Amino acid sequence: MPSFVIDKERKGDYLGKTVQVVPHITNAIQEWIERVAKIPVDGNEGPADVCIIELGGTIGATIFLGHNDSGILDAGDIESMPFIEALGQFSCRVGPGNFCLVHVSLVPVLDAVGEQKTKPTQHSVRSLRGLGLMPNILACRSTKPLDENIKEKLSQFCHIPVANIITLNDVTNIWHIPLLLREQKAHEAFIKLLKLQGIAKEPMLDEWAIRARIYDALHDPVRIAMVGKYTSLSDSYISVLKALSHASIACQKKLVVDWVPSSDLEDSTKAEAPDLYRAAWRRLRGADGILVPGGFGDRGVEGKILAVKYARENNVPFLGICLGMQIAVIEFARSVMNLEDANSTEFDPDTTNPCIVLMPEGCKTHLGGTMRLGSRRTYFEVADSKAAKLYGNVSFVDERHRHRYEVNPDMITEFEKAGLAFVGKDETKRRMEIVELHTHPYFIGVQFHPEFKSRPGKPSALFSGLVGAACGQLELLLQNPSQWHLNKETYNKQWLLTHAVPPEREFEGLTTSNGFSPTQSHQNRNSKKPATRLSYRNIRSSGNGMHV
Repeated sequence: MPSFVIDKERKGDYLGKTVQVVPHITNAIQEWIERVAKIPVDGNEGPADVCIIELGGTIGATIFLGHNDSGILDAGDIESMPFIEALGQFSCRVGPGNFCLVHVSLVPVLDAVGEQKTKPTQHSVRSLRGLGLMPNILACRSTKPLDENIKEKLSQFCHIPVANIITLNDVTNIWHIPLLLREQKAHEAFIKLLKLQGIAKEPMLDEWAIRARIYDALHDPVRIAMVGKYTSLSDSYISVLKALSHASIACQKKLVVDWVPSSDLEDSTKAEAPDLYRAAWRRLRGADGILVPGGFGDRGVEGKILAVKYARENNVPFLGICLGMQIAVIEFARSVMNLEDANSTEFDPDTTNPCIVLMPEGCKTHLGGTMRLGSRRTYFEVADSKAAKLYGNVSFVDERHRHRYEVNPDMITEFEKAGLAFVGKDETKRRMEIVELHTHPYFIGVQFHPEFKSRPGKPSALFSGLVGAACGQLELLLQNPSQWHLNKETYNKQWLLTHAVPPEREFEGLTTSNGFSPTQSHQNRNSKKPATRLSYRNIRSSGNGMHV
């Protein structure tokens, strides 16, 4: 944003005026919002009906902008002040019906007495008001549903209708949240505030409800070892975790992630902290599959190489992403091709066998803005490879990238002669995108990040392959990859592949908030016969449903 304003000043757009945060920075922010809101999405022509903008901070509000000018805000820290001021100006300029502010606030519960406290929310709303923003909806995060008297109290002190105060209480897994919002008719509040009555449709969450129930009912575990350097903070790999979650549901398995700090696998840890060393190797050896995600820097690299070696030699399903693929190439060069000093120039600039090198367009002195980013096309070179089959036997795929280093194109011939197959390449055929070991049950490395395009009900092909291989379902998956994109038509058949009990018995008596049971047929969904209602007001859990 500052560079945008500076460029305009250099071109003379401000006619020599002093450039200030207000109005120049704030105006630039508003221009950016309006420009983004008009970009077509989902392959449809014309602007989106609603644009969501999230601004991180400690006050925590979310802004939805209407179908003419739409957006979301989470405000508070000093770095956010220009954005808060810009959104305040923007809300005044576009007026009611085009702007909706959702304030996300914590309502803590005192364990000693079980009392819900509203003071933090009252104070944060007051702070937002002082900054020129008036919340339209309160989204109250709490361990249990808000009592009606608490809602009335918040309504009175925050000047927000009771109908616009939403409870976000703990649920068994995070996929229940949309159902919880529908149960409270949150969508009706948005439609009314943004005047979307002629555009919005009734939420279609039947398949979503099935997926949420299946997650709760899963009990057969699949253990995936996540070998990385940032394992102390699981959110560092949140996209990878979500992709694993999507794949595990498709395979009807309860995901268990075993975190393995890569440095704990190294010999130096064995000498300095033998307990950590033994624990790390115990988790690695107990896993059904091994995943090495992306990362930067040389810390823990040798441990990752050991993890890849273990997966390759013991036929354990393996998926390497970005750096994980590069590590797989280095390990193969050292162990199979006997190139003992094989390495990446990122870790050892003086190696005599540089398996991984800086891209030709890269810069060694300026790291900022020099990465290969965004969606890039990968062409399959081997039609019968596992990767090609998992993607549905297409000739190419578009996946998102984020890297500076790549496999050394001058060593490709040597690698392929030794048995390492590069089954996916870019359009120049000099940039390696997918690597496989055909002699291994499932050993795939990719330069791109498939987790970024994984979605609930449509898991990433390669993550599905990893989980499928880890639980013995890979052959079924390779025969019909589309079968594993969960929906009402395929879910019954898929369930019976891995469960002795039919789904109608597993889910007997459970219904969604609109009375639809996963065991009901499409024809009798609207039957007037009363059904047992599963109320989200009685669900308790640790949150996102991830078993770690």
